[in-house]
Amino acid sequence: MIAVGQASRWSLVALLTLAAIVCAACIGRVALILPLHVSLDPDEGWNAYHAAAAVSGHPLYPDAHGLLFNNYPPLSFYIVGALGALTGDNIIAGRVISLAAFLAVCVAIVAAVRRMDGDWAGAILAALTFAVLLLLGSDYVGMDDPQLLGHALDMAALLLILRRARSKTDVSASALLFVLAGLVKHDLFPLPLAVGAWLLWQDRRNGWVFALAGLFFALVALATFRLAFGFDLLQQLNSARAYEVFLLRDNLVAWAKFAGPAIVVAVLLAFPRRRDPWVGFCVIYAAIAVAAGTFFFGGAGVDVNAMFDADLALALGAGVLVGRLGAVRAMWANMARPALAMACLLPPALQAFLMEDNGWQSASFWTQPLQDDATQARDDIAFLHSRPGNAVCESLAYCYWADKKAEIDVFNLNQALLAHSRDIAPLLRLVAARHFDTIMLDALSPFPFPPRLQSALAESYRVDHQDDEGVFLVPK
Repeated sequence: MIAVGQASRWSLVALLTLAAIVCAACIGRVALILPLHVSLDPDEGWNAYHAAAAVSGHPLYPDAHGLLFNNYPPLSFYIVGALGALTGDNIIAGRVISLAAFLAVCVAIVAAVRRMDGDWAGAILAALTFAVLLLLGSDYVGMDDPQLLGHALDMAALLLILRRARSKTDVSASALLFVLAGLVKHDLFPLPLAVGAWLLWQDRRNGWVFALAGLFFALVALATFRLAFGFDLLQQLNSARAYEVFLLRDNLVAWAKFAGPAIVVAVLLAFPRRRDPWVGFCVIYAAIAVAAGTFFFGGAGVDVNAMFDADLALALGAGVLVGRLGAVRAMWANMARPALAMACLLPPALQAFLMEDNGWQSASFWTQPLQDDATQARDDIAFLHSRPGNAVCESLAYCYWADKKAEIDVFNLNQALLAHSRDIAPLLRLVAARHFDTIMLDALSPFPFPPRLQSALAESYRVDHQDDEGVFLVPK
């Protein structure tokens, strides 16, 4: 029995150490990528232009009949824009904030598991589980995107709720932080819903305080937005987007390959402890987060970040359960701790490192990441900058770095055209008049607009050149 216990403890320590080394290497690689002029995602340039508008006094929300869109809450744009004004580059500023927010979330996870009576092994496992899922299963860490900033605010709100002697002030402040997180990213509702449901179950008086305070702060936020911008925030967030069941299925399967084994193990271990209030909280949070993420997965353009709340819930649950198992004096419990850690950490690692052509085996992948992409992007940005007049970039970061005005939000405009909420005629006229001196598309096939526009583009524009970053069109 003693030998089994020692072997289990050393196995757990070895797994956590190996995972920490992998995460540290991945974070180091992300830090090297931060200053590169390489588009990590089409949203990076989109966020950068809106951040610039927020701090420059230009309209943050474009005209409802124009070619640009903003279907996000406003807070992240002011935060990124403020730092961008200091650094001179909103994309790099957004990346720095994203990485800092990710690290803050990991620290908050450790603190949260400890406050839920978890031990240090469970707390560290929880943080590493979340880190591995995001670092190996997504490219959001260090990306100019508000998602992780919103999760950092969410976790700060949760820590106030997890105080042993929580006061009405703590609960009200938590509600305020959750509303601020919603003003950063509007899909961050699973955690406040889980907290509200759990409080009404375990601490009804504070549960009602939380609900009323949250409603009050949300109404104040909506009223403030209405006064500042002249229209309703909820209406602005309700943008056109195609929805496909097949897309939902594919995204869900891809996510389950990373997180599915850990979910199965966690549910099996949680069932005997379903009356434990902290296990109950993690189960409530996971149920809401997985349901919400599954629904969002069917939307066009939705990425794996739709399941970040589910990843958080899974990580917290795994950390709490490992702590509970440590208090059980039985051989099966000793063996279950490293087994649970393995179920959380190994599937995403295997999925990431067994992918073909990811290049992680080479030293340059870690020490000089994306150098070939950066060289190509530098040439493409120089080409755009050298061209006079207006430019369109499907990946807006290239136009941003080339000091071009934002002309078209390609993805959202296409979604609006598919939903028949925008008229294609104004864009057809601009193309026919050769209004744009340069057009950079990711590819001509699949074409990012309806066929009518593809025909109009072929009549008025020709391909100047193409490379791994995109296709460049100029007027005939």
